Amino acid sequence: MKEFENNAYFWQKVDALYLSGDFKLLYAKGSRHPKYNNLVFPCDYGHVSTFDTDDDAFMRVFRSTHGRQIKAIVVCANLLDREITTNVLVGLNSEEEGEVLSFLNQNDFQKTVIIHRTSDVPSWASHE
Repeated sequence: MKEFENNAYFWQKVDALYLSGDFKLLYAKGSRHPKYNNLVFPCDYGHVSTFDTDDDAFMRVFRSTHGRQIKAIVVCANLLDREITTNVLVGLNSEEEGEVLSFLNQNDFQKTVIIHRTSDVPSWASHE
Protein backbone atom coordinates (compact mmCIF):
# COMPACT_ATOMS: atom_id res chain seq x y z
CA MET A 1 0.00 0.00 0.00
CA LYS A 2 1.22 3.51 -0.79
CA GLU A 3 1.75 6.01 2.03
CA PHE A 4 -0.42 8.57 0.30
CA GLU A 5 -2.10 8.35 -3.05
CA ASN A 6 -2.64 11.78 -4.58
CA ASN A 7 -5.62 12.67 -6.75
CA ALA A 8 -5.82 15.55 -9.23
CA TYR A 9 -9.62 15.63 -8.87
CA PHE A 10 -9.22 16.33 -5.15
CA TRP A 11 -7.01 19.35 -5.93
CA GLN A 12 -9.61 20.64 -8.40
CA LYS A 13 -12.17 20.66 -5.58
CA VAL A 14 -9.76 22.43 -3.22
CA ASP A 15 -9.13 25.07 -5.91
CA ALA A 16 -12.89 25.55 -6.36
CA LEU A 17 -13.41 26.03 -2.61
CA TYR A 18 -10.56 28.53 -2.40
CA LEU A 19 -11.61 30.52 -5.45
CA SER A 20 -15.31 30.55 -4.53
CA GLY A 21 -14.71 32.13 -1.13
CA ASP A 22 -13.35 35.39 0.18
CA PHE A 23 -9.84 35.51 1.70
CA LYS A 24 -9.64 37.50 4.92
CA LEU A 25 -6.17 38.37 6.23
CA LEU A 26 -5.91 37.72 9.97
CA TYR A 27 -2.16 38.08 10.54
CA ALA A 28 0.37 39.67 8.18
CA LYS A 29 3.83 38.21 7.72
CA GLY A 30 5.92 39.13 10.78
CA SER A 31 2.93 39.43 13.14
CA ARG A 32 3.09 37.75 16.53
CA HIS A 33 0.64 35.03 17.46
CA PRO A 34 -1.97 36.51 19.86
CA LYS A 35 -1.84 33.59 22.32
CA TYR A 36 1.81 32.48 21.97
CA ASN A 37 3.84 35.70 21.70
CA ASN A 38 7.06 33.87 20.82
CA LEU A 39 5.53 32.64 17.53
CA VAL A 40 5.93 34.95 14.52
CA PHE A 41 3.92 34.30 11.37
CA PRO A 42 6.33 33.45 8.51
CA CYS A 43 3.89 34.65 5.83
CA ASP A 44 0.39 36.06 5.61
CA TYR A 45 -2.21 33.95 7.41
CA GLY A 46 -5.96 34.13 7.11
CA HIS A 47 -9.02 32.19 6.20
CA VAL A 48 -11.42 31.79 3.34
CA SER A 49 -15.07 32.29 4.12
CA THR A 50 -18.22 32.33 2.10
CA PHE A 51 -19.41 35.66 0.82
CA ASP A 52 -22.43 35.50 3.13
CA THR A 53 -20.72 35.98 6.49
CA ASP A 54 -17.25 36.48 7.97
CA ASP A 55 -18.01 33.94 10.69
CA ASP A 56 -18.38 31.12 8.18
CA ALA A 57 -14.66 30.34 7.75
CA PHE A 58 -14.03 27.03 6.07
CA MET A 59 -10.39 27.09 5.02
CA ARG A 60 -7.27 28.22 6.90
CA VAL A 61 -4.63 29.64 4.55
CA PHE A 62 -0.94 30.51 4.62
CA ARG A 63 -0.44 32.78 1.60
CA SER A 64 2.54 34.26 -0.19
CA THR A 65 2.92 36.92 -2.83
CA HIS A 66 4.73 34.48 -5.17
CA GLY A 67 1.59 33.15 -6.79
CA ARG A 68 -1.99 32.11 -6.35
CA GLN A 69 -1.76 28.36 -6.87
CA ILE A 70 -2.45 25.99 -4.00
CA LYS A 71 0.78 24.04 -3.60
CA ALA A 72 0.06 21.81 -0.60
CA ILE A 73 -2.10 21.12 2.42
CA VAL A 74 -0.73 20.76 5.93
CA VAL A 75 -2.61 18.57 8.40
CA CYS A 76 -2.01 19.44 12.08
CA ALA A 77 -2.63 17.25 15.11
CA ASN A 78 -2.91 19.53 18.15
CA LEU A 79 -3.04 17.96 21.61
CA LEU A 80 -3.60 21.23 23.50
CA ASP A 81 -6.67 22.20 21.45
CA ARG A 82 -7.65 18.52 21.03
CA GLU A 83 -8.25 18.89 17.30
CA ILE A 84 -7.00 18.08 13.84
CA THR A 85 -6.91 21.01 11.44
CA THR A 86 -5.84 21.67 7.87
CA ASN A 87 -4.00 24.65 6.44
CA VAL A 88 -3.81 25.36 2.73
CA LEU A 89 -0.50 26.69 1.36
CA VAL A 90 -1.04 29.18 -1.45
CA GLY A 91 1.83 30.45 -3.61
CA LEU A 92 4.58 29.51 -1.16
CA ASN A 93 8.07 28.78 -2.47
CA SER A 94 10.07 25.96 -0.87
CA GLU A 95 11.78 28.29 1.63
CA GLU A 96 8.46 29.73 2.83
CA GLU A 97 7.00 26.25 3.01
CA GLY A 98 9.85 25.22 5.32
CA GLU A 99 9.25 28.30 7.48
CA VAL A 100 5.54 27.45 7.81
CA LEU A 101 6.36 23.86 8.76
CA SER A 102 8.86 25.10 11.39
CA PHE A 103 6.24 27.55 12.69
CA LEU A 104 3.62 24.80 13.02
CA ASN A 105 6.00 22.26 14.59
CA GLN A 106 7.60 24.47 17.27
CA ASN A 107 6.24 22.59 20.26
CA ASP A 108 5.74 18.99 21.28
CA PHE A 109 1.95 19.35 21.50
CA GLN A 110 1.36 20.03 17.79
CA LYS A 111 2.85 18.17 14.83
CA THR A 112 2.08 18.26 11.14
CA VAL A 113 2.28 16.35 7.89
CA ILE A 114 2.33 17.94 4.45
CA ILE A 115 0.59 16.72 1.33
CA HIS A 116 2.02 18.20 -1.86
CA ARG A 117 -0.09 18.75 -4.94
CA THR A 118 0.44 16.47 -7.91
CA SER A 119 -1.45 15.87 -11.12
CA ASP A 120 -1.83 12.11 -10.58
CA VAL A 121 -5.17 10.43 -11.16
CA PRO A 122 -5.22 6.95 -9.58
CA SER A 123 -7.30 4.23 -11.20
CA TRP A 124 -9.84 4.26 -8.36
CA ALA A 125 -10.52 7.98 -8.95
CA SER A 126 -11.73 7.59 -12.53
CA HIS A 127 -15.21 6.61 -13.43
CA GLU A 128 -16.76 5.96 -16.78
